[in-house]
Amino acid sequence: MKRLIAAALIASIGAGGCASVQPWQRGRLADECMMFDPDTGQTAYAAHWQESREGSAGGSGVQGGGCGCK
Repeated sequence: MKRLIAAALIASIGAGGCASVQPWQRGRLADECMMFDPDTGQTAYAAHWQESREGSAGGSGVQGGGCGCK
């Protein structure tokens, strides 16, 4: 009985996060201010500039820090 109640509680919490988006609401969600990176050209240019300056490529967007020793 307890497992059934727990399963129903988990299902109700999970279903609470679902929402349907109407067609007229999609325009607002697709707005430039809602994007993580609205100007991909500028970001690509900045990444290319940094790679050229440092002599290395990649590593952006990856968590980590320190000296990299293991």
